[in-house]
Amino acid sequence: MNPPLSPVPGPAVRDLAARIRRLSPSCGPVRLVGVDGHAGSGKSTFAGQLAGALGGAPVLRLDDIASHDALFDWTGRLREQVIEPLSQSRTAHYTPYDWRERRFGPPLPLPPAPVVLVEGVGAGRRALRPHLALLLWMELAREQAWARGRSRDGEKQREFWNGWVAAERRHFADDPSRPFADLLVRQRAQGYEVLAGPAGTVGPDQPLTHGDGPPAVC
Repeated sequence: MNPPLSPVPGPAVRDLAARIRRLSPSCGPVRLVGVDGHAGSGKSTFAGQLAGALGGAPVLRLDDIASHDALFDWTGRLREQVIEPLSQSRTAHYTPYDWRERRFGPPLPLPPAPVVLVEGVGAGRRALRPHLALLLWMELAREQAWARGRSRDGEKQREFWNGWVAAERRHFADDPSRPFADLLVRQRAQGYEVLAGPAGTVGPDQPLTHGDGPPAVC
């Protein structure tokens, strides 16, 4: 899946990028940042903007780690292909899944950059949290997010979405991410709002409530 094109990051995203740069590394030399939220909540678009504000930080999309047979049972692959190499200051190599061909492709490199974003449903799972410098949660109610995702993907993906929603419900019931989020990211009419999250850790210095433009209408 190709990453979406992202507009120029607004002040809230740039401020967040500056904060992330000041964090201590969490996985070898890497500041690993999780971007979690319900399917359809805007994780990919936001991660693209944040990566741009970070000067082109690599984005690992969990769509590349998951598969039809393992929508959420991919922790072992992530640990072996990504976490272990990065923690040892080595370039990781992961095999992205092709959702159309239903097979894994050739390995792609993921270097131990100063910041690596991990974007996708389950990025804040308990097995990954010890390796994260920061966990972000896209603050959009699940029903709204799923409706947006269904509209985006169209009728051809209706059967897949039916299975996905059930699987996502089971995943978050067993392994919730939002209660452990350091920051909440809310999309607004223009840009984003970044707020302190339930975990209560907002970074190394100032309290954080940043927004771009007027609030979104819910």
